[in-house]
Amino acid sequence: MIARAKLPEPGKKPLRSCVGCKERSVKSSLLRLVAVRDGIVPDPQARQPGRGAYLHPSLACFELAQRRRAFSRALRVSGSLSAAPLASYLSERNGARPGSTLDMTENLYGKQVEKL
Repeated sequence: MIARAKLPEPGKKPLRSCVGCKERSVKSSLLRLVAVRDGIVPDPQARQPGRGAYLHPSLACFELAQRRRAFSRALRVSGSLSAAPLASYLSERNGARPGSTLDMTENLYGKQVEKL
């Protein structure tokens, strides 16, 4: 016999946890993230394939998640992931000013890295 998944009760909204602050929030208030190749890509429509993680669309939660190295753990990816696409998306959305912790700099090998 096959067990069926329970349907959500009418009026209840799905909850997800933010990988930055670990607070549970309504899914619609969080930004879905997906690992694509070696980077973290925002998925505002929540339509891209693959395992997703959720984050409050704020710079504070982004910085917390980076400090805790939560992205690769939440997305179950071995190795490090580039957060540059996500950082640029959040800075555009939140209107980050120059000199914030999301500034991009080049390392010794010419790769773009986040300045912490």
